[in-house]
Amino acid sequence: MLPQRMKKVVTNNPKKLANLIDLVNLPPTLRDFVGQSQTSRLTCFMRVWSYVKTNNLQDPNNKNMVNCDEKLKGILLGKPRVELAELPALIKLHFLKEPK
Repeated sequence: MLPQRMKKVVTNNPKKLANLIDLVNLPPTLRDFVGQSQTSRLTCFMRVWSYVKTNNLQDPNNKNMVNCDEKLKGILLGKPRVELAELPALIKLHFLKEPK
């Protein structure tokens, strides 16, 4: 049962409800990167994507590729370059490795 304060927030914002439903404990690798211990998987991916955009890690010659810095390599299996399309699958691997 949600506290009254939270019910009001949720009913005013369906997106917050969706995030609560999908709330997960982040694996340690992502916890350090995202900076919190719980969030939705979508939010986790969006934080990684935001990091890529903020730090200009997209290859200027090929926007479909990301040049990984050391911090990003830490969550993307040490790969120096990845395709944008690979990002969700590589992030999902961290959740699959965690014990149930």
